[in-house]
Amino acid sequence: MCRSSQPCMKNGESMDRIREFFSTEDLFARHAGIELLEVEPGRARVVMEIQPFHFNGARTVHGGAIFTLADFAFAVASNSHGTLAMGINTSISFVKAATGGRLFAEAQEVARNPRLASYTVTVTDDAGDVVAIFQGMVYRKKDELPAARRVA
Repeated sequence: MCRSSQPCMKNGESMDRIREFFSTEDLFARHAGIELLEVEPGRARVVMEIQPFHFNGARTVHGGAIFTLADFAFAVASNSHGTLAMGINTSISFVKAATGGRLFAEAQEVARNPRLASYTVTVTDDAGDVVAIFQGMVYRKKDELPAARRVA
């Protein structure tokens, strides 16, 4: 049954639409080199290949780069139901320095109601070690996620 606050699509169609939207419309994530690997309702997994511009002065991955990776996974997961969700509160704890390779972020929905939803994002390195733990809350608007623009 379709509701006005949810798109009337099959789940696979909906996930393809969300994947296309975030892969084309989140220009900052693209600029940072973040790739969307998986999306399903309430969950997303992304990866970032560490590049020289991701490092801080101490030659470890900049906290802002790690936050951006986690925030993108959070955005995809929270919008995966097809309803526009906007972050209203986030926090991150850095538990291990990252120095190269790839970083992965996996967002998981913890709680969701018609207006608010909460997510936990775990950032890991190539070895599977936890690098950071991110918590986020969104306000779920009544609007559907906008359609992706066609990018040549």
